[in-house]
Amino acid sequence: MQAKKTRILIIEDEDAIKEMIKMALEAEPFDLVEAPDTKCADRCIAQAIPQLILLDWMLPGQSGIEYIKKLRKNPITENIPIILLTAKAEEENKIKGLDVGADDYIIKPFSPRELLSRIKVILRRGPLLNMDGLIKVEDLLFNTKTHQVTIKSELLPLTVKTYELLYFFIRHKGQTVSRGQLLSHVWGDEKDVTDRTVDVHVRRLRKILEPYGYESLIETVHGVGYKFKTHHSPL
Repeated sequence: MQAKKTRILIIEDEDAIKEMIKMALEAEPFDLVEAPDTKCADRCIAQAIPQLILLDWMLPGQSGIEYIKKLRKNPITENIPIILLTAKAEEENKIKGLDVGADDYIIKPFSPRELLSRIKVILRRGPLLNMDGLIKVEDLLFNTKTHQVTIKSELLPLTVKTYELLYFFIRHKGQTVSRGQLLSHVWGDEKDVTDRTVDVHVRRLRKILEPYGYESLIETVHGVGYKFKTHHSPL
């Protein structure tokens, strides 16, 4: 029996970009579906839910940012991985895209190889959440409904901030995230918070994970920020 193809929804109104994406992905086992705007995208999703969405920021009618907000509020679409495509290269725009729920961000113009690589990274991780709102990384179980995290059934003593920090890391596992992104997502508009605030809370989170050997999941990327790895180093 032939394996079912991975369905990818491309929401893009520029013909040149759409053609480049199709050329980059044509040799892969993907079922590519196109939509020039979010209204058409809604109809495509109603017909069949995609495993991944490539979404342009600037679209006619409704922006990609506003559409992400809509998708994340719908239980049917809230966990579909989204890669945001945009010409907006400034860090504040990257932070904004991740904050509203994008899983990754790629700046135009981008190479076909980079796009394919980003897609494969996200697809390799599999569905982030199951139907019970659980995220699993080896023996670490993150419950988004009860807001509890366990390792081998032992409850971790997380504070609100370390919980939110861990949740952001898990949602973007395998990606390098800057301290600025973490400040924006976890602390928002709070005053008197700095990069040092992030580092202090990362150390606290590592200390909580350390008895289980899971502190190695959080890797420091010098000069940039942190990366949450998909495998820990066993004790």
